[in-house]
Amino acid sequence: MGCKVMGITAGRKNSNSEYLLKEALIACEEAGAEVTMINLRDYNILDCTGCTSCTKSMSQGKYTGCVLDKKDDKKKIMDVMLAQDAVIISAPTYDLMPCSTYLKFAQRSLSYETAFLETIGAIEHKDRVAGLISVGGSTRSWQSMALEGLQATMFTIDMKVVDMLLATRVPGNAQCLLDDELIARARKMGENIMKAVATPPEERKWLGEEDMGWCPNCHSNALVLGEPQWDGLYYPIECQVCGAGGNLEPDGKGRWKFVIQENGLLKDRTTVEGRAKHLDEIGQTQGGFFADPENLKLVNERKQRYIQKTFRGID
Repeated sequence: MGCKVMGITAGRKNSNSEYLLKEALIACEEAGAEVTMINLRDYNILDCTGCTSCTKSMSQGKYTGCVLDKKDDKKKIMDVMLAQDAVIISAPTYDLMPCSTYLKFAQRSLSYETAFLETIGAIEHKDRVAGLISVGGSTRSWQSMALEGLQATMFTIDMKVVDMLLATRVPGNAQCLLDDELIARARKMGENIMKAVATPPEERKWLGEEDMGWCPNCHSNALVLGEPQWDGLYYPIECQVCGAGGNLEPDGKGRWKFVIQENGLLKDRTTVEGRAKHLDEIGQTQGGFFADPENLKLVNERKQRYIQKTFRGID
């Protein structure tokens, strides 16, 4: 099959995250994919400065890119990554969530918000799929935001997650190689990725464990109590990852299940249409703020209190 698959890891060289990723990529390669793989530790990735340059331009219907594009390797990686048919990401979990090496890379992706770029005609739409691997030394209790943290970085770059793997209790260097079932599961992810790529985009679906996670939409394991959103939309319970809204209902077996209500996918972050709703919010909040000169004048007056105030630091 003529397709491109990219593997991205953020773990130690020659250890669990890398080996599980390579097993998945081997399956892709054997099925005919052109495979690329990088370790983010080999590249210079600067932190997002929070300058809001990208979102300011978005609120004005323009694309300016990231102010750091010429200063590090982020754009070089993204240009290759967004040209792929599939991406598999593997990251270690040191404390509940994906490691900082990966998050620093991913949090720079806002300037690549594909829903916006497609809306203004800066790029053409491309259907991509993704597989996610999280690796840690304990059970899910100490990786409770690991896969969910990886999932949360997929929306901006428009990757449809079709499979996820939580590798637990492998703290030692290359310890995953002692678990034949885990290695086989990583290979299965590669096979699932190739199956998804070969499926028409409109027919692609979740290929991981059927009952994984609370949410039947994105299969994350994280729910939160809902509260009124910026436009008044309210759901009693929301999926923390994809934003699906609904409520908990008894399943008849003494347990509970999350049931998405009729309009519960109105702002589904896994779709371009759902993410576009957030662009409306950015346009109203940030666009409205910068459009009113009285807002800027008042902020400039009030911020002097904080600019002039200093505290003792550490020598």
